[in-house]
Amino acid sequence: MESKSIDKNEYEISKSNIGDKFRKSLHLEHPSVEWRYGKPPTYESANQLFEQGRTKEWPEGSLEETVQNAIKSWQMEINNKARLQDFNTIDPHKFKLFVNGREGLSGEEVLRIGSFNSVLKSALPKEFQFYKAEEETHESAHNDFKTCFPRGFAWEVIEVYSPPPLIALKFRHWGFFEGPYKSYSPTGELVQFYGMATLKVDSLMKAEEVHIYYDPTELFGSILKGKKNIMDSELSKISDSSSASACPLFDTKK
Repeated sequence: MESKSIDKNEYEISKSNIGDKFRKSLHLEHPSVEWRYGKPPTYESANQLFEQGRTKEWPEGSLEETVQNAIKSWQMEINNKARLQDFNTIDPHKFKLFVNGREGLSGEEVLRIGSFNSVLKSALPKEFQFYKAEEETHESAHNDFKTCFPRGFAWEVIEVYSPPPLIALKFRHWGFFEGPYKSYSPTGELVQFYGMATLKVDSLMKAEEVHIYYDPTELFGSILKGKKNIMDSELSKISDSSSASACPLFDTKK
C-alpha cells in the first residue's frame, strides 16, 4: 500500500492544532481576538526551557498545576492581546495588580504599559532607579527582555499555600542572559529570582486581585554583571540629554 506524503504546510498546521499544553486555551481562541503582533504567540522555546529547568513537576489536575497554568495563560494574554475584552483569565471590571505594596493598577493600565513595566515599576526616587518604567513602553520593554533572554524567561510554582478563592503561592522566574540588555553584554549565566503572590479569584478562576512581592535586585544584580559597552552607554546619554527620543536602545518592533 502506497503511503501518502505530508507536505510541510500540512505538517505545520497539524502541529499547531496540538496546542500548548501549559496554555491549553491558546489554540482555542476566537478568530475575533485582536493580537498585539498580528497572530497568536508560540512558546516552543520557552516551554523547552521550562521543562528542562523546572524544579517541580506537579501532578496533572493538581491545584499547583492548575494555578501554574492559569498564571502562564494570564502572562500570555497581557503580553500578546491588544484588548481587555478578549481576556479569559481575569475579571476586567474588578481586576487590580499590586506589586511590592505599590498602588494598584487596573487591567487597562497593565495592558497599556505591559507586564514588565507593571512589575518593574519602582517607588524609589528616579536617581536610584536602574529600570525607569516611565521611560519605557510595552513594546520597548518586551523587546529588551526578549533580546536579553532569547530562549524565554520561564516561570514555575514552587508551592501553593492556600486554595481558591484566595490563593497564596511561592514562585520562581528564570532564564539565561544570552543576549545584550541595553548597553550590557550577555554573560550566558542563569538569572533567576523568587517571589510570593496572592490571587483572589472567582468561581471560574478568573483573577480579581493579584498581589506580587519580590526583590528586583535579584534580577538586575545578575544583569548588571555583564560588561558595559561604553560606546552604547555614551550614545544613550546623548540621546537622553537631547530629549529627541524617549525610546531605549532596543526599541524595535517584534
